[in-house]
Amino acid sequence: MPPMCMYSATSTWFVTSFHPTHYATRALGGVGLIIQEATAVRPEGRISGNDLGIWSDDHVQGLSSIVSLVHENGGIMGIQLAHAGRKCLSGDTPKAPSALPFSDKYPMPQEMTLSDIDDVVHAFRDGANRAKNAGYDLIEIHAAHGYLLNEFLSSNANKRQDRYGGDLIHRATLLLEVIAAIRQVWSGPLCVRVSAEEYLEDGNHLEDTLRWLPLIRGLVDVIHVSSGGVAPVQFPVFSGYQLSFAEAIKKLGFTVIGGGLVTEEGMIKKALSMGIDYLYCGRKLLRDPYYVLHLAKNEGKMDLIPKPYERGFKE
Repeated sequence: MPPMCMYSATSTWFVTSFHPTHYATRALGGVGLIIQEATAVRPEGRISGNDLGIWSDDHVQGLSSIVSLVHENGGIMGIQLAHAGRKCLSGDTPKAPSALPFSDKYPMPQEMTLSDIDDVVHAFRDGANRAKNAGYDLIEIHAAHGYLLNEFLSSNANKRQDRYGGDLIHRATLLLEVIAAIRQVWSGPLCVRVSAEEYLEDGNHLEDTLRWLPLIRGLVDVIHVSSGGVAPVQFPVFSGYQLSFAEAIKKLGFTVIGGGLVTEEGMIKKALSMGIDYLYCGRKLLRDPYYVLHLAKNEGKMDLIPKPYERGFKE
């Protein structure tokens, strides 16, 4: 299950009873890897006022309750560490690579100083250390969907003239620094979520993504492939519309997680036949936390059905 914002944290950005129940239900439903919603490494890095936070040691106890319950029910638990950048709507002043708003409905962000950038790098490192203390099995860095790290990567949002701006390789500098900082405290599986295609004339296209990704080969374990989000533009979506991006990134030698409106068994089999290592199903798992068990039943793998639910899956 990919990270999907739940907007259900307390006003002080702590875990509520909803979160362990929500995630553990998917573990009980047979989902192998569950990646927790975008969890902010800084207060101004929240997407909304009800996002989870991980910028304080006080957050660890609640987050560990999610991990414990997921583990008890057979799941593997990841967490997506995030900073919203110019897409922050939490009430804090947004910070971004350049003073360019996401749209006229979003506030004007402050252009980040070098000190601000250094603070963000440290915040990702400290967030990763707290995630380790909470017991997560995997950490994902959110570098997609128009949030801060994607903004630095994209020429649409990054107009800087220092070492964090300019050409594509320089625009990847912040992500490289974040990865290096996290690796100071985390030796476990590390994933990066990317927007492989930004659907913008002045944004990154697949060929650009394929050009900068080799910079992180050997530094991370998995690339989680998505697209869009750096600007409020419409783009075509259809069942499996992002799978070709994951297939192309796989050819660079990465382990990939692919998906995008994958809701039918036939599309799942097609994705796996393309060599995609892991498949994410978001909307489907929101509608049906036991979707994986239904797939198991359809494949005749009744041994995967938890014993308490066997009667419900028999004809």
